[in-house]
Amino acid sequence: QVQLVESGGDLVQPGGSLRLSCAASVSIISLYVMGWYRQAPGKQRELVATITSGGTTNYAGSVKGRFTISKDNAKNTVYLQMNGLKPEDSAVYYCNARSTFSIYWGQGTQVTVSS
Repeated sequence: QVQLVESGGDLVQPGGSLRLSCAASVSIISLYVMGWYRQAPGKQRELVATITSGGTTNYAGSVKGRFTISKDNAKNTVYLQMNGLKPEDSAVYYCNARSTFSIYWGQGTQVTVSS
């Protein structure tokens, strides 16, 4: 069983920055892809960004150029650097990890972008 613990969510003004962290209970080298998803009230959960074990990244069009996903294998942690935040980025952000046979989710961290 893989446990994922997110942190870093906060209230930030439009144009501001945040860095989210997702700490895994296992070596993330064993997880072939990790990612961030988000869910705003009344909306479906959507993909934000993913990173493979080899380091290949993928982004939703709405965040491309503003968000950066990265990982530190030694710390078993995946990060999401968010710059140029907009009110529409407000949501609960969830960390996701996939192994060969299973999908894991964290408990989520709230990001609110408001003046």
